Amino acid sequence: MTTKAKRSKAHKLAGRQMSGADMILQVIADEGVDTVFGYSGGAILPTYDAVFRYNASHPKSKQIRLVVPANEQGAGFMAAGYARASGKVGVFMVTSGPGATNCVTPIRDCMADSVPVVLICGQVPRSAIGSDAFQEAPVYNIMSACAKHVFLCAKEDELEQTVRTAFAIARSGRPGPVVIDVPKDVQNHVGAFKGEGLLRFRGYEKRLAALESSRLGKAECADFYHRLAECKRPLIYAGGGVIVSGASAALRAFSEQLGIPVVTTLTGIGSVDTSSELSIHMLGMHGTAYANYAVEDCDFLLAVGARFDDRVAGKVDEFASNARHIAHIDIDAAEIGKVKKVDWAHVGDARQALEALREAGKGFKTDFFPWLKHVGRLKKKHTLNYNRKSERIQPQQVLETLSELTNGEAIVCTGVGQHQMWAAQFFQFHRPRSWITSGSMGTMGFGLPAAIGAQLACPGRTVIDVDGDGSLRMNLGEIETLSTYDVPVKLLLLNNLGDGMVRQWQHLYFGERFSGTDKSLHKKDFVKAAEADGIGFVKRLSDKSQIRRVLKAFVSHEGPAFLEVMIDRDAHVYPMVGPGLGYREMNTGEFITPRTPKQPPSEEPEEKDMTKIPELF
Repeated sequence: MTTKAKRSKAHKLAGRQMSGADMILQVIADEGVDTVFGYSGGAILPTYDAVFRYNASHPKSKQIRLVVPANEQGAGFMAAGYARASGKVGVFMVTSGPGATNCVTPIRDCMADSVPVVLICGQVPRSAIGSDAFQEAPVYNIMSACAKHVFLCAKEDELEQTVRTAFAIARSGRPGPVVIDVPKDVQNHVGAFKGEGLLRFRGYEKRLAALESSRLGKAECADFYHRLAECKRPLIYAGGGVIVSGASAALRAFSEQLGIPVVTTLTGIGSVDTSSELSIHMLGMHGTAYANYAVEDCDFLLAVGARFDDRVAGKVDEFASNARHIAHIDIDAAEIGKVKKVDWAHVGDARQALEALREAGKGFKTDFFPWLKHVGRLKKKHTLNYNRKSERIQPQQVLETLSELTNGEAIVCTGVGQHQMWAAQFFQFHRPRSWITSGSMGTMGFGLPAAIGAQLACPGRTVIDVDGDGSLRMNLGEIETLSTYDVPVKLLLLNNLGDGMVRQWQHLYFGERFSGTDKSLHKKDFVKAAEADGIGFVKRLSDKSQIRRVLKAFVSHEGPAFLEVMIDRDAHVYPMVGPGLGYREMNTGEFITPRTPKQPPSEEPEEKDMTKIPELF
């Protein structure tokens, strides 16, 4: 493997003798890292010592903050929350063996949601690798299946370039997690610091150069608008790639210029302002009924940074079945046509592509007003709803009220389960990177550590972790991290005494056989646990009449706060598109109005004047 020097001024420390551990710290500092999450241990001790010495030799404004979690998985999710909220590369650092293997889930989670993080693992000395030494694990083999790239740094003279290259790979192209496995003797080796240089990966560099030079030409734009001109009911389907690529502003401008409404995936929430008239909110298994109906009704679908996930597409053949044209913009060529066949596609940066389409469409003349009017009727008639008359606390009311109190400006993190879907449905989001959740992996225990990372990345924002009792248990130890570092995260626990989403499936599809999901016999007192960990504001809410008053006090508390709300354990998440079903079989529950099934529209008559029909089907 060769190295490639950067064309820049010589680093001020070039030529200085340093240990490998000191080189790691210097490179991550040069990369702009201000926070490292991690747990120490024998094989990574030299680098932790380097953190101490680096900070001792720098003023506080230039030090690297070290946040020690309860366990390594927590460190990984903190780094992920930091990266998702800031758009920068998150960094976590752990020891060998169990320290590294505890990070497999965060690495896979970041890979699935295209989150740029760098994990630095200690490893046993090179001479001991393969001998089943104490706390040895085959990190390269394990992580290779989960990460964007994995380095085993076996050559001490390549350590500096390896760390620098890891950051370049993590943030470039389709972002993702990169793992560096560093033997202890490589950390201790002393050599000259170069201050520059990257490792060469010619195939990756060639693909990356092609992506960076990929632009929508006049002919491609003309083809796009030729197809759009044939249609009357266009819809944009925006995924997490819109946020990852920084394309939210471009998407909003494009949507507003042409008057095209937008549905988003779970990870695409925030790419458009949810309060906008053009926002139809989330689609898919637990998307809004009106979003799913709009997908059924559209005759042109533009997917941007989305991958037709099974929780979105359902029955693939029936997804957007009335669309005459399906277009797809994505930075990853592997996603084009992987699930759903499309007839117009562009592989490249979403922001640049949307800006090119917007520029090319300035002279495009068509009237989508009847379609927008129809979409408005869908939103009004099939709006989200729940049991507002129940004497028990409904989780939807709690989140609806909390959204009002924070005015759509909070960063909301979640665990995984019913609470995650209710939060996605009932919170408003005006800005991108304000919704942080485990999308593709659906990892329980994600919410609290991710919220800590997000709060440290965005100290001026209100950060709320919406969690469930099952999900919170998985990383409950991180409550202590809140108090240890005085991180002012607001932890909202919606407690239904069970694994709510699994119980919902057992209720609907398994004859109410609640195997393994009933937590009513558990003795955990979350309030006492939060008090024991030193949280200043700790309350339990079980009186429906006190929801607004208690939530207001909870949000306004200056430091970390914990609020447990005892919710109706029979509350379900609706709408729901059941497993193996399509949107036409969507279950809207008791309180959301479904539409009456009708025959599919003919090709021409209904397109001419949609204002005269209350529903398309």
